[in-house]
Amino acid sequence: MTLLRDHDLARAFDHASGAYDRLTALNPGYRAELLRSARRLRLPRDGEGLRVLDLGCGTGASTRALLRAAPRARITAVDASAGMLRRALEKRWPRQVRFLHRTAEETAADDGGPYDAVFAAYLFRNVTDPDQVLGTVRSSLLRPGGRLAVHEYSLSGSAVHRALWRAVCDGVIVPMGSLTGARALYRHLGHSVLGFDTAPAFTDRLARAGFTEVTALPVAGWQTGIVHTFLARNGSSARPEEAR
Repeated sequence: MTLLRDHDLARAFDHASGAYDRLTALNPGYRAELLRSARRLRLPRDGEGLRVLDLGCGTGASTRALLRAAPRARITAVDASAGMLRRALEKRWPRQVRFLHRTAEETAADDGGPYDAVFAAYLFRNVTDPDQVLGTVRSSLLRPGGRLAVHEYSLSGSAVHRALWRAVCDGVIVPMGSLTGARALYRHLGHSVLGFDTAPAFTDRLARAGFTEVTALPVAGWQTGIVHTFLARNGSSARPEEAR
């Protein structure tokens, strides 16, 4: 199938935003694994004094995970879908969290960066050019020595995990998306996983983009081998407190 991209994808998310949280709540471990990935950033001192970017924040589930992992960090959360951001803004947030309607490239021009850490959940398989976005993160959004965590549906490469995802996609994701009137979006979300990098391939992509200390870690539960946390650093320079 032809996947949705750019403005078409943003509009599809706008349309589906009202039911998005209800559907993700049906996924066992969805929020717990976001929190696990956010904690894997290992931000020092609960994030005190650090600036963190949530790139592709959606309705704010990833932002909430970051806030729980680093409650003292100043968090900027951005998304290309105005509808998803409206849902995020309906929730209660502390003053150090701000939301912006931006793409990654537009965020690079904002005066809030570079950031000490970048978190991107379910973003890279949904962008037209992952290499371009990674280049923007490395050159403009993430300070030298800063940490990147990518939480993404990226299959292990095993035929078993690919077959399991196909079954979940065809038997659960697309039918439930159809009930909300957003069949095209949920078909895209399901099939985008099959067309995206495997975990080893995305690890290689991060290294080619110039990131160092690249690691892929599995999540728990039924998503093991289907969702991974990718950790990387922008170069080797680290602040003294991070080296402890």
